[in-house]
Parts: sequence; structure tokens; C-alpha cells
Amino acid sequence: MSVEDSSTARDDHEEPHPTQALDDTVHQRVRLGILTVAREADRIEFGFLKKQLAVTDGNLSRHLKVLEESGLITVEKGYAGRRPRTWIALTPEGTQALDAELRALRALVRRLEAPRPAPEHPGT
Repeated sequence: MSVEDSSTARDDHEEPHPTQALDDTVHQRVRLGILTVAREADRIEFGFLKKQLAVTDGNLSRHLKVLEESGLITVEKGYAGRRPRTWIALTPEGTQALDAELRALRALVRRLEAPRPAPEHPGT
């Protein structure tokens, strides 16, 4: 199927392409990592997250700010003994956004793994 033929081949599927459901805020690699790691625990510590995602303090801080401003995580600062700590937790909205992203990714995988129709004109 050529690029020109692809629109007619999908006309009978009125639903949008699965990539249309991807959320740019969530889909970015580091932010998706933050959300998925945060989903695995009640809250996670900044240093642990930094190691898991192999990012710098500044890079992680910037992504945390984007997610916090979007209402997808909460950031809590405090102390563990005398050492300052930062903990991150997923909000209910963050859980919903991550679930929606995973559904979109699953739909994309299903679409790519679906059997492809035979070409209408053999040899083209």
C-alpha cells in the first residue's frame, strides 16, 4: 500500500489514528518515566527517580515542574533526618493521564500488529 492509497484504505475506520490520543506532556520520555515509576509506589524520592531515569538534577527538576504545573504529580519537600529530601507522588489526574497514554500506546501496537490486507494490485 502506498502513501497515496493509505487514506482510502483507512476510510472505513472512522476512528482517529492512535497517535492522536498521545499526550505531549505525558509522552515525553523522561516525564513518562516519572509517571510510570511514581505509579509503582505511594511516593518516590528525587534521588531514586534520578538514578532510575539516568538524568541530571536540573533535567529532572524541569520535568517535575512541568508535571506538577499540569496537576499530574505533587512534589513534597521535607527532611529525612537532617538531610533535605523531595518526594513525588502521582495525583488522581496523573493516574488517569498515564492510563490514557497506555491505552493509546496499546491501540498503536494493536494497529501495527493487525494483519494487513493483501495488495489490490499484485506487483505494485
